[in-house]
Amino acid sequence: MFSRRMVTIIALAATLGMALSLAGVAHAFDEAKYPDLSGQWHRIGPDRFDGGTNRDAPLTPEYRAIYEKVRKNEAGNMIADPMLSCQAPGMPRVMMAYAPMEIIVTADTAHILIENIHDSRRIHTDGRPWPGEVDPSFRGLSIGQWQDTDGDGRFDTLIAETRHFQGPRYFDGSGLPLHQDNNTVIRERIFLDKSNPDVLVNEITVTDSALTRPWTVTKTYRRDRTPVAMHRESVCADHSSHVAIGEEMYVVGPDGNLAPTRPGQPAPDLRYFPR
Repeated sequence: MFSRRMVTIIALAATLGMALSLAGVAHAFDEAKYPDLSGQWHRIGPDRFDGGTNRDAPLTPEYRAIYEKVRKNEAGNMIADPMLSCQAPGMPRVMMAYAPMEIIVTADTAHILIENIHDSRRIHTDGRPWPGEVDPSFRGLSIGQWQDTDGDGRFDTLIAETRHFQGPRYFDGSGLPLHQDNNTVIRERIFLDKSNPDVLVNEITVTDSALTRPWTVTKTYRRDRTPVAMHRESVCADHSSHVAIGEEMYVVGPDGNLAPTRPGQPAPDLRYFPR
């Protein structure tokens, strides 16, 4: 009886071990099949979506008027950047890489990491379909796939699509707006420059109701291979002096009192405070 039990236990253990081994094979990650994206990536060029002044942005007349109003206020010394009050940047602004960017590739996901934790992204590459219901977020849900575009047996291009946003969101710190319906669709082609493997290219196409047509912009990043001894902690609220109230941005002055950011700026509504 003891012998039969031992045989049964050994057989079960062998079966379980084989199952775990097969599961490991099924999820094996062959790093050699993917491009080397190690190191830190720094944006090349200014922090504007089109790399210039955004004057050629194909905005609808309604959203052109909204943007011109923002630019007028900024000219009057009102800073338009909503990130000053710790609002998440959202997509596509995350890909401005306003801080060093790292890309970690796994079998199922490409992780894009930026110093502020809520600025990081996951691009799911496990073949999942779009779910029926999604909680909207500033960065949205990204689903993608790797492609071998030159047929050499190695992946070289990451294709991604991002949907399901919440807002308000802006293309960049200039206040260039995306539509308040948040039905934005963002498609990306991410690949290494064939002539320089230390340059990463991201072709970003934005389809949004604030635009008259899909808008494609190419962003580039330069690799820094210097080992990082310690990653800097970035906490938005730490030492922040800007305060957003309604549609206005104020600043806390050196004396601790709320101050305007432009000449003639109206004071906030104080109806609930004693005069």
